[in-house]
Amino acid sequence: MAASWRLGCDPRVFRYFLLFRGPRSPQLVKGAVGGSAGRVAGWRWFHRTQWTHGGPIKILMPSLSPTMEEGNIVKWLKKEGEAVSAGDALCEIETDKAVVTLDAGDDGILAKIVVEEGAKNIRLGSLIGLMVEEGEDWKHVEIPKDVGPPPPAAKPSMPPLPPAPPVSAPVKKEPRPGKPQFRLSPAARNILDKHALDASQGTATGPRGIFTKEDALRLVELKQMGKIAESRPTPTPPPTPTAAPSPTLAAAGPSYPRPMIPPVSTPGKPNAAGTFSEIPASNIRRVIAKRLTESKSTVPHAYATADCDLGAVLKVRQDLVKGDIKVSVNDFIIKAAAVTLKQMPDVNASWDGYGPKQLPFIDISVAVATDRGLITPIIKNVPAKGIQEIADSVKALSKKARDGKLLPEEYQGGSFSISNLGMFGIDEFSAVINPPQACILAVGRFRPVLKLSQDEEGNPRPQQHHLITVTMSSDSRVVDDQLATRFLENFKANLENPIRLA
Repeated sequence: MAASWRLGCDPRVFRYFLLFRGPRSPQLVKGAVGGSAGRVAGWRWFHRTQWTHGGPIKILMPSLSPTMEEGNIVKWLKKEGEAVSAGDALCEIETDKAVVTLDAGDDGILAKIVVEEGAKNIRLGSLIGLMVEEGEDWKHVEIPKDVGPPPPAAKPSMPPLPPAPPVSAPVKKEPRPGKPQFRLSPAARNILDKHALDASQGTATGPRGIFTKEDALRLVELKQMGKIAESRPTPTPPPTPTAAPSPTLAAAGPSYPRPMIPPVSTPGKPNAAGTFSEIPASNIRRVIAKRLTESKSTVPHAYATADCDLGAVLKVRQDLVKGDIKVSVNDFIIKAAAVTLKQMPDVNASWDGYGPKQLPFIDISVAVATDRGLITPIIKNVPAKGIQEIADSVKALSKKARDGKLLPEEYQGGSFSISNLGMFGIDEFSAVINPPQACILAVGRFRPVLKLSQDEEGNPRPQQHHLITVTMSSDSRVVDDQLATRFLENFKANLENPIRLA
């Protein structure tokens, strides 16, 4: 079941409100049931249309994340006429971050499903269902007049364009009999007119038979050498105002084919030649596309790359495996980044729109690829955690991310991001910053490399090293090149000496 949000409060207080979208308030926290001030698990999105007994209870599309503007109804978990108890799951809603379960806040009967499952882009505050109290007639409940099904987005009205004045069609010059016709470039036409030459006296060498500037200059050289005579075309009389365009000329198209947009293929049938298939975009992918575009267009990205030797980390990892403690190289990288941020608090900062803001916490966002898109669950207070605790947190959060069960507090916030593509065989890459964070560390795979080193007698001999390449993308407004370089130097020293991570 998707992640659930619950909050109980006095219904007498909120029956007057159509929708509550504000942040946590003392009244809400005080009346919370099964939650606390530090972890609010949900909102109650029901209110009565009337103060009198017997009015239907409206179920509205809730705001389940700070950036949510629309939601999709994935599945209704209750049927019309089915009894509902407070806390029961009513439906699954896809937000811009995850799939969240909307829970009932009152006992009653689900009387009417206004928005069927599968509906997309339902605006916040739109009516999606109705409930009645037990014992009331649920079959004949009517949709309130003040709130109905969400209307489709109206297309912007365009003012009517004024009628275009009649323009006489230009009469096409008749070609000279016996002379080939060329399509002239603007530069070639000016040169030929200046030197009283005709394109038929030369050869067109441009693409699709265009007579180019070089072809015209070649004609001028031949004229100066006396090999061709001056040839000025006979001017044609101007067209009369009453002249009508010829149907043959009006229907004439371009002399070469123009690219056409292929039609959309028919669902359920194999694609025909020249067609394409539309891929539906989820709310999560639309938000990802929007945030990536904003990040690359508004944040000045700077990049710094370094190679780190994982020899010591691999030895420690082998010792832990012998003790039945399973950790990954990425867990050491997360710990090393957190320790380095603690040593360099100037990097643990964000840009709030007016200037840098140093953060009092070190929470690492770890990029996880899911079927719905990329999401970054957060490991809180990493410097205080051990390697095994970090490994357990990463595994649990990654599973919840792929199942779409992350709670909002598990993916909102963070002070530093890490994206690791080493398991996919990528040597190195650059990642896009996740605003308002100032940095993201891109990690490639570790690879064996032979290097010359001296033995005890001072003789050179080849020795195998396991290196990884890390690239830090930083917001230049917060972390300049010098600060980014020092961060990578300290990060490399911490990672290559695991004793510092204890």
